[in-house]
Amino acid sequence: MTERVHVYLDHAATTPIDPRVLDAMLPTLREAYGNASSPHALGREAADAVEEARGHLALALGAAPREVVFTSGAPAANTLAIKGACRAAAHARQPARIVTCVTEHHAVLDPIASLEEDGFEVVRLGVDAAGHVDLERLESELAKGVRLVSLMSANNETGVRHPLEAIGALCRERDALFHTDATQSFGKEPLDVDAASIDLLSVSAHKLYGPKGVGALFLRRKRPRVRVAEQMEGGGHEAGRRSGTLNVPGIVGLGAAVRIAERVREAERERVSGLRDAFETRLVERTGGAVQRNGDPASRLPGHANLSFEGVDGAELLARIPEVCASTAAACTSASLQRSHVLRAMGLSPERVAGSVRFSLGRTTTEADVDRAVELLVRALVRA
Repeated sequence: MTERVHVYLDHAATTPIDPRVLDAMLPTLREAYGNASSPHALGREAADAVEEARGHLALALGAAPREVVFTSGAPAANTLAIKGACRAAAHARQPARIVTCVTEHHAVLDPIASLEEDGFEVVRLGVDAAGHVDLERLESELAKGVRLVSLMSANNETGVRHPLEAIGALCRERDALFHTDATQSFGKEPLDVDAASIDLLSVSAHKLYGPKGVGALFLRRKRPRVRVAEQMEGGGHEAGRRSGTLNVPGIVGLGAAVRIAERVREAERERVSGLRDAFETRLVERTGGAVQRNGDPASRLPGHANLSFEGVDGAELLARIPEVCASTAAACTSASLQRSHVLRAMGLSPERVAGSVRFSLGRTTTEADVDRAVELLVRALVRA
């Protein structure tokens, strides 16, 4: 076996598909290729595979299968949750106010901005230097009346977790719907929609060692029953909540990825966090302390390491070591060369923001990967 050319430390952007997930998908591409909406034998076989995957996802969330809506990914799930719930006639009596956070992913910020243009009042909560949301401000805003609160479970850049149970309890007390984008944390951290009083929750398969192009939305059906206005018309699929022929291979892959993640989660959290800590410690030691951690190190996902390198531009650093795959911001914004809106919201200096790199370790990361990445980074910093 030849040595891998690249050290992949960008699992927060996307994950390589797990071979076991691919094996689960192949029959739906080769033999069980029917349309899940067709009444014939191949259609029923496809529909059965979809419902099995729906069951796996529901079980992992502590939900009922009929509360799971399949989408093309987290952005589609976020749009259906945010725009769908805010525009649904069933929720029209609630105040036209939305609360979110300045450090949300653009897949949340953009649909909310669209609603703001349509007349909704939007409150964007700030964060402290560690990346934690201001819960006192949230409670104050909820007291004024809110239709929807959308706060992610864990930040995609820093990995810092939001206290979902505390947020959910505040929302439930004030009858506000609570949506969370759980794209980064699902499969890495335990999630129970009832324990956290979550009403809508978005996930994406490709962050979970599954295929790209498929995701899901949890949509609570009772206490309270959440209604959403369809955002994609043309067929009434998924009980009229999202039209479009179901991506059966992708959905099967998502179900398999969830099933595997539930089985290996605890062991992987310990292994990956140990590698992440070793990576950070060695870098700090080898650079004489010229590396700073961004975000709360005690409350983050196991694979995230957001680091700033003193006196160095993060993008230029990565350009010098193409063998290391990492990011300077969220993958969706890196093409536009935008500086991290997350780190800026945390109050970091422009120099520290410019010098930041997000490394995200995962299931495929090895100790040899960590050793090689440290060596390459130290050499690049010496040449800077």
